[in-house]
Amino acid sequence: MESQTQAPAQSAEFDVIVIGGGAVGENAADRAVQGGLSVVVVEAELVGGECSYWACIPSKVLLRSPQALRSAQAVPGAAEAVTGTLDVEAILDRRDSFTSGWKDDGQAKWLDGAGISLIRGQGRLTGPKQVTVTAEDGSQTQLTARHAVTLATGSAAAIAPIEGLAEARPWTSREATSAHAIPKSLAIIGGGVVAAEMASAYASLGAEVTVLARSGLLGGMEPFAGELVGKALEEQGVTLRLNTTPERVSRSDEGVRIEVSEGEDVLAQEVLAATGRSPRTGDLGLESVGLEPGTWIETDDTMQVPGFDWLYAVGDVTHRALLTHQGKYQARAAGDVIVARAKGAAVQDQPWGAHVATADHAAVPQVTFTEPEVASVGLTAAAAREAGYTIRVVDYELGDVAGTALKSQPHPGTARMVVDEDRKVILGMTFVGSEVSELLQAATIAVTAEVPLDRLWHAVPAFPTVNEVWLRLLETYGRPV
Repeated sequence: MESQTQAPAQSAEFDVIVIGGGAVGENAADRAVQGGLSVVVVEAELVGGECSYWACIPSKVLLRSPQALRSAQAVPGAAEAVTGTLDVEAILDRRDSFTSGWKDDGQAKWLDGAGISLIRGQGRLTGPKQVTVTAEDGSQTQLTARHAVTLATGSAAAIAPIEGLAEARPWTSREATSAHAIPKSLAIIGGGVVAAEMASAYASLGAEVTVLARSGLLGGMEPFAGELVGKALEEQGVTLRLNTTPERVSRSDEGVRIEVSEGEDVLAQEVLAATGRSPRTGDLGLESVGLEPGTWIETDDTMQVPGFDWLYAVGDVTHRALLTHQGKYQARAAGDVIVARAKGAAVQDQPWGAHVATADHAAVPQVTFTEPEVASVGLTAAAAREAGYTIRVVDYELGDVAGTALKSQPHPGTARMVVDEDRKVILGMTFVGSEVSELLQAATIAVTAEVPLDRLWHAVPAFPTVNEVWLRLLETYGRPV
């Protein structure tokens, strides 16, 4: 597809070069342009990136219709009005509308309107502040950055080293979110967020789903999150084979066969590899500046790569927090810092303060859009103890909150508050239940701002809403002395 922005000549100079035109790269570019710098974005695929076309957006569209149906079916009066079943074709059509049919005209137009140049092709570092872009037809453009190069190439699905898996042509998250037909059966290897969300989506859309995980579901979160999500998945008809190791995978005319460490083999029409991510840095020219190709890129909190006063990295490629919203947060920080340094100003002297990505360390919000949802921010109880905090853990059942009861939620769920007993502030919050993602921003503010518990008593939740769980958690904890 041709750029809607006139392509620069065979060589061109900009203040800032951003390699990667996904949501993260767009934010870095926009912030720098708003600061008065000239910026070019280099993109090899679709402007808008993974989140827009193969991850956040299409996956949530696939999940939404089944969740809306289950929510209605849980409310007497509304349940009686629900007489039909899911229209799978309509759901897939809605998904296609949100991805614009995997065309990026609108996103490219946005770049143009924001004053950001666009060059399509594979961008590679060829030296300090130097980037070579190779287009599909083999033509090349040499770019020079006056001030900074920002790497925003993201991550790709990692294929686990299971014998035969790569040769069996597995689905990754891309195929799972863009499929135009629902397989009769789907085996999912992995127990993380992608595995749980796609298990819920495909079971709801009519597939026989089997999840194969070496350990439990949603490792790294509070244990009750994986337990409650697992129970709900089984209610949706998903077969969970936890603590099971896939040993060999093969594809034949009858489908994909997965041999496991114990129990019967699994045979499915398709297999989804959902076992993590790898950095898209293998073909980025890192070796030209002394960095190792194929590795994650380390940065400081201004998103600058140590040892390079001109090189920045943002988003998944840094491995700090593989979430779109955190990547965009990092991009805003990097863009502001690049502008400040380009103008010869100290970062800490800017009116917006030291806009650096400190939230990546202990205040990362995340939602798993299963049913029930899992919404969390900050440290789990286990992580807080490991970090050396003296903590108290406070749990409260969301089903005992009036706002939840009134909604007749299919999965009332649980809330957990992890308190630093020395400072009387919240280190982490986890909510598991229907639509609990809407509780998360308040928790994020409390954790990030380190709001003392005795002040939270004066943040009065409206009745009858699910937010009343904040009052119940504080009452369970007891008034600080």
